[in-house]
Amino acid sequence: MKNKLLWTLACCLSLTATAQQKIPPPVSVGKQGRLVYTPDALGNRIPDYSYCGYMAGDSTIPDVPARIIVPVDGDIQAAIDQVAVAGGGAVLLEKGTYQVSGTLRINAGNVVLRGSGPGTILLGAGTDRAPLICIAGVNNKHYGTAVNIIDAYVPVNATTITVAQASFKAGDRVEITRPCTKAWIAQLGTEHFGGGITALGWKPNERVIHWDRKVLAVHGNQVTLDAPLTTALDTTYGISTITAYQWPGQITHVGVENLRCISAVDEKRPKDEDHRWMGITIENATDSWVRQVSFEHFAGSAVAIWETARRITVEDCISLAPVSEIGGQRRNTFFTAGQQTLFQRIYAQYGYHDFGVGYCAAGPNAFVQCESWMPFSYSGTLDSWASGVLLDNVQVTGQALGFPDRGQDGQGAGWSAANSMLWQCAAAKIICPAPPGAVNWSFGAWAQFQGNGYWNSSNEYINPRSLYYAQLADRLGTDVSDRAQLMPATSEASSSPSPQQAAELIAQSKEPALTLQEWIAQRPAIAANTKGIKVGPGKKGEWIAYPPTHVIHIQNGKILQDRQLLTGGRHEEPWWRGGIRPEDAQEAVPALTRFVPGRTGTGFTDDLDSVVNWMERNNIIAFDHNYGLWYERRRDDHERVLRIDGDVWPPFYEQPFARSGEGTAWDGLSKYDITKYNTWYWNRLQQFASKGKVLIHENYFQHNIIEAGAHYADFPWRPANNVNNTGFPEPPPYAGGKRIFMAAQFYDTTHPVRRALHQAYIRQCMENFSTYSNVIQLIGAEFTGPLHFVQFWTNTVDAYKKEHSSICIIGLSTTKDVQDSILQNPAYSHAIDLIDIRYWHYQQDGKTYAPQGGQNLAPRQHARLLKPKKTSEEMVYKAVREYREKYPEKAVIYSADSYDRFGWAVFMAGGSLPDIPVIEVPGFLTAAADMQPVDLPGVMALKNTANEYIIYCNAGTEISVNADVKGTARWIDAKDGHLISNKKISSFKFHNPQQSPAVLWISRK
Repeated sequence: MKNKLLWTLACCLSLTATAQQKIPPPVSVGKQGRLVYTPDALGNRIPDYSYCGYMAGDSTIPDVPARIIVPVDGDIQAAIDQVAVAGGGAVLLEKGTYQVSGTLRINAGNVVLRGSGPGTILLGAGTDRAPLICIAGVNNKHYGTAVNIIDAYVPVNATTITVAQASFKAGDRVEITRPCTKAWIAQLGTEHFGGGITALGWKPNERVIHWDRKVLAVHGNQVTLDAPLTTALDTTYGISTITAYQWPGQITHVGVENLRCISAVDEKRPKDEDHRWMGITIENATDSWVRQVSFEHFAGSAVAIWETARRITVEDCISLAPVSEIGGQRRNTFFTAGQQTLFQRIYAQYGYHDFGVGYCAAGPNAFVQCESWMPFSYSGTLDSWASGVLLDNVQVTGQALGFPDRGQDGQGAGWSAANSMLWQCAAAKIICPAPPGAVNWSFGAWAQFQGNGYWNSSNEYINPRSLYYAQLADRLGTDVSDRAQLMPATSEASSSPSPQQAAELIAQSKEPALTLQEWIAQRPAIAANTKGIKVGPGKKGEWIAYPPTHVIHIQNGKILQDRQLLTGGRHEEPWWRGGIRPEDAQEAVPALTRFVPGRTGTGFTDDLDSVVNWMERNNIIAFDHNYGLWYERRRDDHERVLRIDGDVWPPFYEQPFARSGEGTAWDGLSKYDITKYNTWYWNRLQQFASKGKVLIHENYFQHNIIEAGAHYADFPWRPANNVNNTGFPEPPPYAGGKRIFMAAQFYDTTHPVRRALHQAYIRQCMENFSTYSNVIQLIGAEFTGPLHFVQFWTNTVDAYKKEHSSICIIGLSTTKDVQDSILQNPAYSHAIDLIDIRYWHYQQDGKTYAPQGGQNLAPRQHARLLKPKKTSEEMVYKAVREYREKYPEKAVIYSADSYDRFGWAVFMAGGSLPDIPVIEVPGFLTAAADMQPVDLPGVMALKNTANEYIIYCNAGTEISVNADVKGTARWIDAKDGHLISNKKISSFKFHNPQQSPAVLWISRK
């Protein structure tokens, strides 16, 4: 506690001018021209930021020899892969425009992608949102045993720690972990941010800080690290640890340089987002670089460095004319969540957060000589507790710069920076607060000022001109001015010039001042010696999503593929929860249309091949998909308010409709156009379908129009959110100021505008999957709508199929009364291929739980009123068999109460997509495809015309039937699908010897 009080007293008092005169500044220039630091009482001092960048600043970026030339019509990816296999080198692109479909991936070290200057253009073609270039190793860190750090207090900028066990050696790569404890959160006051709501407050074990370091020396129990720590380690707030690790998948010495990156856009749509979001992303990499690259039109980031990257330099880069909505996760132009990253000589225009540092970035991280021109939001620290950030000679024209306490913004970001420096910066506003237990500094600021951090020499120019390069020179003991390449000062700003000086200044004033953009453009191109270099491979074709080769079809009322019954579980699309912080991603499950710009993986933008592999590992045959409840996470608060801005929170749950680029919707982005469709959304679903798994495509999602009013607030069909005059009342008539009952109006097909919109949308659902036999079209998730809308939907689907070739499966998924009415009417029944029992079931006592359709109540609202009882195995079997026998040409799936527990009942009743285990016995599912339910005493049984059987038996069941059966009897464990026994038989008398249910397959073979 004493440490806490001293540090708070030293760092957090607002200093008056008089007080600052009495206390030596935390940094100044000494008599020898070197920097002099004044630590506080606990030894904390301004960090040494010079460890940022390639090789921690110890050496300059190399000019890697070229190994292969790729002609303009050549295959860049193949050349990258060839050079990687050969041990490295530069892939040289000629002058000209290279059309790039998909992403260029550098997954091996010592590979450089180099252009021949601004005349080399990489054009991100098409409407894909994928990054243009991805530098990515493999995140396969292997950790040793964590060892406690036993110092009571380790100050900011320390490089030496004391450990409980002397188990480290020089050269070890280590991770230092500072915990996030309840005591620390209480000190910061971030348990909640007002309103008495703690959902967005900081939680223990969330804002954990991890530094990647190397051990330089070990003396007894003291370990010396290769770079300083940027947040103090204090046992008052938990025990920090150090852990050795190995990282075989991390790549190093990778570069992209000397070219232009352009995203193709729809010039008619100024807020088009159906194009590339990210120019270059970097992860699982170290000691790498991006230099002399310009970027045009990207929606997200020109360069994004993720948290698994370290010691990266981005220099002499320009971002121009971004194209996107104005809001969250857009135009985060030059962004880092890594550590020891350096951005220098960077120019960006019309961004959002042009220069940004992300969540718990361990630092140090530096932006040196950067300019943001007319951005839409501030630059600086964007999320929680980035420590050791340096903004050095950063200028923001028309917006703010700094280290704000964000409070609830940014998903509860709270204090965004600690122990961070603004050095000789200019902006409309500079924000420099001091969080409890830490401090932020500002030297030589030109701005409107905000915050109680340390301020020195505001509205004055100071020496040294660059803190980063002064620190680097001190540390290396050499002149680094050639590396700094600071823009030249044009003249001396004298208040009393001589006549000669005045004349010189007058002459200079006839020309505009040199801009940073011009200064960067003057940088000499990287030389490329092409003599004797191999010419690369030829052109590669564009990837296309093809329909799966194994056709899924309904035969004798069952869904089959390759003559086998399809079986397995189902996974439902997550449609509102999530987050992009590490603790959120750990809890995430796969999704198809969840989107996080530039991030791939579960919880972000899922890799579809990984989703399919996950389904196969978990015996999941079908993905049940519906669009998101709302686009972004701010609406999780269930408020109905118009958002103050478009600073939307990821992950984004994409909607089927495209933004118009016009007006402002309730979420702060532009309004939707319901006659236009979200290209990325529909392409993603199509690409998943092309991989062969069953896609259950819910056309609508009723959750938006019933229950909580917040479900409707951002709904694209709401008039405030679209340009289509949908005709619903506005403002919405929220019942009790809280609930919404919009279902009756939404399902009203007599309204001419809405009717036409519904017809066009349903036809889009059909068109997108017309060549995919593995897609099941259902009317909508949580659907309890009226009969007339189901008739309308069925007619629209049927009309489309009569006009166009379409092989997708049309399913009926409604309440029982509506389902029966449709099926009993030949005018509609003929269009239905599949019956989904979902919104009703037979209860264990044999009574039917069957809410009526069209009562404008959600499924769970019906359940609260009617209080249904659970079903049973026998009742599931009854429901499925009943509909199979009534409609033998139609498939029946069961999705109602406990569907995942009673898969064998569905299977034995002749149903489709039963959730049963993987059956390890070859031929079983092929045999099941030809069988239909048959009555046998005391068991559930299937039989075919060849007198073969599949019988489901509970433990100890006796089976005795007068039938002539000869062949093979195989007992199969019903829980895990493995073969129990296999023997020849000549009579039909059996006994299940298992202590659990088993399946008997009797075949002629």
